[in-house]
Amino acid sequence: MREGRPVAAGLRSVYAGRSHTVVLRAMYALKTSAWFVVVSGFFEPVFFLLSFGLGLGGLIGAIQGPKGLAVSYAAFIAPALLATSAMNGAIYDSTWNVFFKMRFARLYEAMIATSLGPLDIALGEIAYALLRGLVYALAFMSVMFAFGLVLSPWGLLAIPAALLIAFGFASCGMAITSYMKTFQQMDWINFFMLPMFMFSATFYPITVYPEAIQLLVKIFPLWHGIELIRGLTLGQFDSSILWHALYFAVMVAVGLVATTRRLTALFMK
Repeated sequence: MREGRPVAAGLRSVYAGRSHTVVLRAMYALKTSAWFVVVSGFFEPVFFLLSFGLGLGGLIGAIQGPKGLAVSYAAFIAPALLATSAMNGAIYDSTWNVFFKMRFARLYEAMIATSLGPLDIALGEIAYALLRGLVYALAFMSVMFAFGLVLSPWGLLAIPAALLIAFGFASCGMAITSYMKTFQQMDWINFFMLPMFMFSATFYPITVYPEAIQLLVKIFPLWHGIELIRGLTLGQFDSSILWHALYFAVMVAVGLVATTRRLTALFMK
C-alpha cells in the first residue's frame, strides 16, 4: 500500500471519481503535440471508400449483403470502414500513447502519487480514446450520408455502435499494452490488426471463405463490429445485432478489470 493514502475498501481503493482530469490533461497536451496525426486518421477510411467503394465498386456493381440483400459495393464496405475507423482511433490512443506514458514519460506513476487511482487512469485514458473514435465516426458518417450509403433510419444508431466498438478495443488495448515493455513487442499489435482488417468481411462477404475459416473470422472482434454497423446501416435489425453488441460489452468489462488490476500491480505495490 502506498504511504500517505488511507486504507480504503473495495472500489474506493482504486477509484477517486476524478477520471475527467486525465481526459483534460490529454486534451491540453494535444494542443502542443502532433494534432495533425489525429486529424489524418479520418482520411484513411475515406480514401478506401473513394478508391474501392466508388472506384472499383463501379466495376463490381451490386453485391450480396446481409440476408441476401443486394446493395452497391460502396454501401457494403462503408459500414466496415466506419467500424475500422472507430477501432483504429481507439487502438492507437490506448496502445502507443499509453505505452509512451507508462514506460518512458512515467506519467502514471506521477498520477498515482496524487489522489487518482488506477481505475481513474484507465477510465480517463479510455474516455479520451473514445473521443477520438467519436470524432472519426461522426466525420465518416457525414461522408456516408453525403453519398447516400446509409440505407435505413437504423443507421443513426451506427454512431453509438461505433463508440461501443471503440470502447471495447480501447479497454482491451490498454490492458494488453500494460504488459508490453519494448517497442518491438508493440509491433505485435499491428501484426494482428492488419490481417484482422483485411479478412473480417471488410471488402467481401464472409461466405467466400470455407466454413473452417469462417469460424476463425467470427472470433475476430472487428468482424462483430462490422456486422453490427452493417446491419444497422442496411436496415437488417434482428437479434444478431444484440449478440454483436454483447460481444463488445464483454470486451469492455474484461478490459477495464484487467487494466485496473494491472495498473494496481504495477504502481500500488
